[in-house]
Amino acid sequence: MANTYTQCYVHLVFAVKHRDALIQKSWKDELEKYITGIVQNNKHKMLAIGAMPDHIHIFIGYNVNQLIPELVEQIKTSSNAWIKEKGLSKFKFDWQRGYGAFTHARSQLDTVINYVLSQEEHHQKRPFREEYLEMLRKNEIDFKDEYVFEFFEGVEGW
Repeated sequence: MANTYTQCYVHLVFAVKHRDALIQKSWKDELEKYITGIVQNNKHKMLAIGAMPDHIHIFIGYNVNQLIPELVEQIKTSSNAWIKEKGLSKFKFDWQRGYGAFTHARSQLDTVINYVLSQEEHHQKRPFREEYLEMLRKNEIDFKDEYVFEFFEGVEGW
């Protein structure tokens, strides 16, 4: 539509099913590039992506012509099939149901980009469960524990 202008920034977070530490350092970069392609093919702008063994952060300039659930479903379905097709995981790989989607102001871009890109450092000090629950609380999102990701402590491997 003519004379319609939008600027939206969305931080997506989702986990490997059962929070299994299946994303290996040896193919993490390939996965991030593959997901970047999905994001860009859907006319979103990839600002930062950071995969950890058991979850992923994706920060995008969001194209409002696609619903967030559709984008997340496409990322999960396509990357899941790609991981299986390439034989990257010795174990059954699936993304966990659900996701977090958090909006940010333009003034927060550098902070969020740095946060996403420093996930490896960040998780040496703080577990994913603590991080994710804080995101929900900071954004004043009501949640029920039984519907939040399945969390298992002690995820290691990096």
